[in-house]
Amino acid sequence: MDNRPVGIFDSGFGGLSALAEFRKLMPDEDIVFFGDNGRVPYGSKSRAELMDCARKNIRFLSRQGAKAILAACGTCSLVVGDVLSASTVKCCDVLSPSVELIKSLDEDGPLGIIATQASIDSRGYEKALRKAGIKREIISVPCPDFVTLIEAGIPYTDKRVKDAVAKYLAPIKSSGATALLLGCTHYGIIEPSLREFLGEGIEIVSASACGANALAQTIDASGMTGGSGTVKFYTSGNAEMFRDTASVILGFDTGDVVSIPSWENE
Repeated sequence: MDNRPVGIFDSGFGGLSALAEFRKLMPDEDIVFFGDNGRVPYGSKSRAELMDCARKNIRFLSRQGAKAILAACGTCSLVVGDVLSASTVKCCDVLSPSVELIKSLDEDGPLGIIATQASIDSRGYEKALRKAGIKREIISVPCPDFVTLIEAGIPYTDKRVKDAVAKYLAPIKSSGATALLLGCTHYGIIEPSLREFLGEGIEIVSASACGANALAQTIDASGMTGGSGTVKFYTSGNAEMFRDTASVILGFDTGDVVSIPSWENE
């Protein structure tokens, strides 16, 4: 029995989708969530900036007693995976488990990948998929407006979101893609709009769900399970806005959210 919490971090609200998936798998685990809303978006940052953010986030969650950490951020998983690997606390990412799930799919049609600009520019997903022996056609599309819309609390039913979905996913739809990887954890929040535009004949692989599953497997295999199901929320942004938006995304009141200014998260 290990009653220490697990830690989950992201640049903002996107990691909440991973948190929700993890709670389905392990409802009794305690969780400390850190949303770095004060420094969002990560998708436009340099590698040096991302390394700094990742190290600070890991350090903060370690100080909260985290027994394992999920970097619920596609950009960090792809661009600064070495920082995650170097952590003294076991860190899971969303890249490796996403690749493994795609590898297991019994189909060979085109694969669409949507992610942040930094993730697409790094070609991290594509390289990992090719290394894993996946030869299917890949259509990678950066979707920079998605994070901005989601962080502003704009719901997936809003016309602005639907217009952005139609703009970015048009080449993937026209390619006849049979699967789509949501390479940024924010994108799971607008998944209903993605499905509406693409139709039901496409397999959607969520990096959030894959990462949550990897975290659950890690603590289970290590004999570190235990807790009472509590969740504590921290943000480097506005606590009231975080609570309002996160409560809508998660479907329950987060309760008090603690704001940790970026300069304190050192």
